[in-house]
Amino acid sequence: MAALSIGVSPAITTTALSGLARFRYATGRRRVSSVWDPEGLFGAPQTGHIARLEFRQRLEKDAEARDAFERYVQEEKERRKTLRDSRGVPETPAELVEYFLDTEAQEIEFEIARMRPQLNEEFFSHLRLELGQLRFAVNKTQDTEDRIVELEALQKALLEGTEAYDKMQTELVKARQSLVKILTSKNVKSTLLEMVELNELNRSLLAILDENIATAQKGNQAQAAAYMEKIRAAVLKYVTV
Repeated sequence: MAALSIGVSPAITTTALSGLARFRYATGRRRVSSVWDPEGLFGAPQTGHIARLEFRQRLEKDAEARDAFERYVQEEKERRKTLRDSRGVPETPAELVEYFLDTEAQEIEFEIARMRPQLNEEFFSHLRLELGQLRFAVNKTQDTEDRIVELEALQKALLEGTEAYDKMQTELVKARQSLVKILTSKNVKSTLLEMVELNELNRSLLAILDENIATAQKGNQAQAAAYMEKIRAAVLKYVTV
């Protein structure tokens, strides 16, 4: 079997992501991103499961809407990459605060991963200090109050995000070890049963398998992809959370 990457891009949990996005809406002073729809093809913005279902059904039936959405997805992907490449790396905690306040909601997950080494105690101490100074300021203005709201929301978002990111990293390390254990096993079925007892089969392992399957398929490694798909199917039987 060809060498495999045994890796997956880290992702923040849904709960944390909702917290990360909230600070974008804390005040009206910061840029708030929304779906690009210059021709009004998708109608008024809607939220919720029913709205998403209706949107998906429309894409399935309406070729024009589907093509427009695919163009949007590609253009948005390119726009975000261009934006990422154009942003300078902040060097101080103060610069990092402004960096995140000017980060679009969709980019928070990526930026936490990229800036994780700088999201340290020095940074959070700086954030707490500025918040303390603003809260106890003698003459508070509306700008001061708005800044407090922004920083409190940012603090909560980054604390949730870094905690989720670190947890995911730990899970991925364990999942990579689990995948190596399976791929090098002489008796996969016995190994899987042993790992069930140790609670080592989880969604992180499935995510790594998915990435490796995709990598193998892209590299025309049909035999490796097929083998890992069988492993994935076996693992899936035991994954309940």
